[in-house]
Amino acid sequence: MLIEYFAILIYIAIAIVFALFAIVASALLGQRKPTALKKAPYECGMTTVGTSFRRIPIKYYIIAMLFLLFDIEVVFLYPWAVVFKELKVFAFVSMAVFIGILLIAYIYIWKKGALEWE
Repeated sequence: MLIEYFAILIYIAIAIVFALFAIVASALLGQRKPTALKKAPYECGMTTVGTSFRRIPIKYYIIAMLFLLFDIEVVFLYPWAVVFKELKVFAFVSMAVFIGILLIAYIYIWKKGALEWE
């Protein structure tokens, strides 16, 4: 039974050998001429002014998490739509409760100002 996996083992071995060859060849044959310009951080084609490291506001992460939270609800809407005719009233009521909870959460974060970017 292990003989059936021999072709896969050979394929993995060839892939590893090729990857190692590419890394070693580029290390041995590649040019190394570091300059101050090459070592400088590059962003959007613009010259860096000051330090390239800066703090990202926590507001960015909060908005990203809220976007994911409200975007993932689509994952729950698709199976509901598929079985809607089979479950009839139960499916409608359960999805109404689900969307109601999401609406309450959305109104809450809107009132708290979590969606304001200032």
